[in-house]
Amino acid sequence: MSKQKSKSQAQSSGLYKAESIKDAAESLGISTLPDSVASALASDVEYRVHQIVEEASRFMRHARRTKLTTTDIDQALRVLNIEPLYGHTAHNPPTFRRALPFPQLTSAGPVYFVEDEDIDFDRVLREEKLTLPLGVRWTAHWLAVEGVQPLIPENPPAVPREEAQPPRTNGSILPLTPSSPGKRPSQQQQQAAQQQQLVKQVLSRELQLYYARLTSSLLPPSASDPTKRAAALASLRHDAGLQALLPYLVRWVGEGVVGPLKEGSQNENDGRVLEILLDVIAALLDNATLFVEPYLHQILPPILSTLLHSSLPPSHSTHLRISAASTLSRILTQHSTTYPSLSPRIMKTLLLALLSPGKNRATREGAIKGLVGIGKEAVRKGLVEAGGAKVVGNECMPGEDGGLGDVVIDAFKTLQPPSDRPVPLDSSNEADAAVLVRMKEELGEFFAERLNDDAVWARAILGES
Repeated sequence: MSKQKSKSQAQSSGLYKAESIKDAAESLGISTLPDSVASALASDVEYRVHQIVEEASRFMRHARRTKLTTTDIDQALRVLNIEPLYGHTAHNPPTFRRALPFPQLTSAGPVYFVEDEDIDFDRVLREEKLTLPLGVRWTAHWLAVEGVQPLIPENPPAVPREEAQPPRTNGSILPLTPSSPGKRPSQQQQQAAQQQQLVKQVLSRELQLYYARLTSSLLPPSASDPTKRAAALASLRHDAGLQALLPYLVRWVGEGVVGPLKEGSQNENDGRVLEILLDVIAALLDNATLFVEPYLHQILPPILSTLLHSSLPPSHSTHLRISAASTLSRILTQHSTTYPSLSPRIMKTLLLALLSPGKNRATREGAIKGLVGIGKEAVRKGLVEAGGAKVVGNECMPGEDGGLGDVVIDAFKTLQPPSDRPVPLDSSNEADAAVLVRMKEELGEFFAERLNDDAVWARAILGES
């Protein structure tokens, strides 16, 4: 009997009374709630309140405060995966009033309640409505695309050319393409100029001096020292920090190639100039620290122009075409995965130079060497499937040795080397006769006659096992 009495006293000695649980139950329509259930629920509520207050006190201590706020309670509720209490903010704390206990129930103690404020609707309607600002949010936009700042509201406006002044710092601004004087620019040209204003790059004095020394060491070949030229190419091949100079070097190479090819002169000096410029392009491609992909559309024209030009210096033409084809192959190897359309576009250019009527034999030779530089599949597609060998054979004289015919034969050797002990095709044999007919249809009479002496090689070129 004493144990039950002590147990009931322990249960009723908590901060949260069982009577409060019964009052809440009666408000929900539960009139007969056992005392044991009410005491258990009161103990659980008291434990939960202690847990929330303990969690809220952690937020208070981390905020280096000594006063617990409603915000700390809300954060504690969120941490405990409980829906927070709405309507209570730390900036506008509620005011509690103390009500004296009823005279009939003096043991109940005082009651605290929130006094509701009387709201005057006429005053609320007359007040000006305040628009709440949007909350803090994040959005993404392009600051620059390949060095060009997009003209969008998020970016600062472009500075007009008239107001732009060159900086007086340790450097100078070099525009990529200067405007032509004497002409009044149109509206489109003004917009392009505003966009181009954003492409300017600041070159330090060191880079300007490096650019001047580099170009003077490379060209002209008659005045430059071979040792300095080799050192300049090695610097382009290995040095880091040349990204700012890359657009100027690419433009310098393009202008240097256009000069000798446009004049059509075939002297030795022009041939050496073209060789050096191709070496510069190869050195830039070898430099692993340079990002050359945005400038491929400016690098390819000098290479293709050198490869397919009809009047290269005779003593340098073979080396120039082989070097251009090797550089073209390197570009496709490094960047064809990034730009899937790069290889088809180059193949289309080479096939047009090879198959178009009226092209010079030197141009067709350059196209064939370009196909050889790209690989076996390019050679098979251009010379066999597209009929390039047949076009070249029609321009060759019967029995002609050397020249363009040997270039095609060398290209065929990339598909399959000739046999050590060749066996000629036998026209009386039905299989050999079919191979001979197919060679005349796809390769033409000229190359069918030259390949007739090696049956294994002829079948390999045609793609037969």
